[in-house]
Amino acid sequence: MLAQLVFPHTCVICGTNELISTNGICRACIWNLPATSFLTLENNEVEKIFWGRLPVTHAAAATYFTHKSAVQKALHQIKYGHRKDAGLQLGRWMGIQLMQSHWWKEIDWVLPMPIHASRRARRGYNQAELLCQGIGEQTGMVVRNELLERVKSGHSLTTQHRVQRWQAMREVFAVRDPAALENRHVLLVDDVVTTGATLEAMGEKILACRNTRLSIYCFAYTLPN
Repeated sequence: MLAQLVFPHTCVICGTNELISTNGICRACIWNLPATSFLTLENNEVEKIFWGRLPVTHAAAATYFTHKSAVQKALHQIKYGHRKDAGLQLGRWMGIQLMQSHWWKEIDWVLPMPIHASRRARRGYNQAELLCQGIGEQTGMVVRNELLERVKSGHSLTTQHRVQRWQAMREVFAVRDPAALENRHVLLVDDVVTTGATLEAMGEKILACRNTRLSIYCFAYTLPN
């Protein structure tokens, strides 16, 4: 009781303390997330991002991202508020949504978008790995955290245009063991997709591995202005 008073366990979105101790988001807020239908919709908006740029097999996002929304609040707390519980919970929720698709059983491995070692040291974890862990717990899919890496650090690219982002990101990522990805269909997971430049840069490295297929799944899709 004293610990709850000093360090209250509250929902990262609405602030209520009426939630399961292992969760970071209350039932009402999870229920009201702005879910997309992309996982069951061919030629959806996330797939269109990569048309002519990256030959992905499937692509989707689970929710819509808008400014000052519940989705933004949750992601901010996961990335900067050390709310790993919310990240794992959203990953499990993403897993539930993913199982509604017709293609999820095609996937061999789930791979988190990597972050640089310096950022991991500051934050203590990679939020994409939390999402992947939750997806794996819900679906039984195999998660491989060790196969991808970000070899160069850098500043935020949120203010840059798509071509600028793509040019800046081309040599940022690497596959640690290309042979391990041969003949695999992998699912690359990230928190948000906006222009797709970061995912495209990592995806190019993945698809350079022999006979590898790539699908992409993000928690949120940023609506265009």
